[in-house]
Formats: sequence, structure tokens, C-alpha cells
Amino acid sequence: MQDSPHILVVDDDREIRDLLSRFLGKHGFRVTVARDGREMKQALADRKIDLVVLDLMLPGEGGLSLCRELRARSALPIIMLTAMREETDRVVGLEMGADDYLAKPFGPRELLARIRAVLRRASDRLDASAVRADGHVRFAGWTLDLARRRLESPDGLLVDLTNGEYDLLVAFVERSQRVLSRDQLLDLTRGRSAGPFDRSVDVQVLRLRRKIETDPTNPEIVKTVRGGGYIFTPAVERT
Repeated sequence: MQDSPHILVVDDDREIRDLLSRFLGKHGFRVTVARDGREMKQALADRKIDLVVLDLMLPGEGGLSLCRELRARSALPIIMLTAMREETDRVVGLEMGADDYLAKPFGPRELLARIRAVLRRASDRLDASAVRADGHVRFAGWTLDLARRRLESPDGLLVDLTNGEYDLLVAFVERSQRVLSRDQLLDLTRGRSAGPFDRSVDVQVLRLRRKIETDPTNPEIVKTVRGGGYIFTPAVERT
């Protein structure tokens, strides 16, 4: 068990904490629970955590603020739990850097699948960095350092990317000049298919455009294909 992934569940609902602690424990995970932001920060200081399941609505400091704080200093994977109808908050959560979200009420098995997918992507990123330790990708004057996960602008400035933005950019550069549907992008970056109202890919594309496009309202690098999805237009050079 000491080598199994350690999940931190942050939720003020005791029944949810107890349910997830038992369920995830039965499926081979170590689990620590926290009721609020204070207990979350203490758990992160005391233990090595591999993924955080973070409820949006918490007493005191809210989940969005905690997500932003955590992402500012760490690449630790985050899955946010949100109210079913609060689509705006789910979008904001992704903009803050959450890796995925799940709307309440949810089935524990669906959360288990999301946790495994996010952990798998995090492991794949580490493996890719090890294999391509000196790899660089250049496009439209930009340079992406695959080992350091750093993006450099044509002016030589470093641009911070969240996990979601980085995964999306890698998916694009590895499939340059190909039309990718939203389902394809969601599968490549989040390991799942899109639901009928899933806007997470669109949110990440919008965030990425704000960072790499000269005019995000008239994009030239990541273009929308009507009825098809998106296409990464520049030629890509690998070194």
C-alpha cells in the first residue's frame, strides 16, 4: 500500500468523505480526507499526495481559490467536484487549472475512472519527459521544451502553462495540420469522451489561444473548423 497512489479528498460533507475513503481504499488507493482548506493545506504539508479531489463549495476559503493557490505552486493533479447546474463554476475551475471535474451527484465508479485517467496522464507526462529529455518543438516562432514543460515566445519570454494547456498543446503539435474533433482532443488530454454539454476542450482552447495567438479573437495558430473541431495550422519542427 505504501507504493499505491495517495488521494486527498477535500469535502465538508462527512458522508461523502467516508464513502470515498472506503471506496477508494477498496480499490487500492491510500486516502486522506480534509473538511476545508485549512485541513487540506495541513495534509499537503504532512504527506506526499498524488491527486486532490476538491469540492467547489467549502466553508471558509472556497474550492476555486484553493485550486488557484495550489496550481500556482504545484502541478499536482486536481479533480474538482461541482454542483450539477453550476456550469460557470466548472468552466472557471478549468480556467484555474483543474485537470478534470465531476458534477454532483456522481457515482463513485465514475470518480474512480476519472482519478485513474488523470493519474495515467500525469505518469505519461513524466515518462515522455524522461524519453525526450532533450526534445524541443518549434512552431510559428514558438519553442516548446518537452523535458522542462516550458513554452518560450518568439520574443524569448517564458509563458506559464497549466497541465491542461500543456497537454492540449502537445496533442496539437503532435498532430499538426490535422483536424481534431472535440471528442478526439478530450480523449487525448483527459482520457474520456465528451458529454453533450461538455465545454472543457473549448475552455482550454480559449485559454491556450490567449497565450499563443497575436489576436485570440482572430486565431491563426489554432483555428476552429466548423462542425469538425480544431486544427493546429503551423508546420512543426522537432529538434
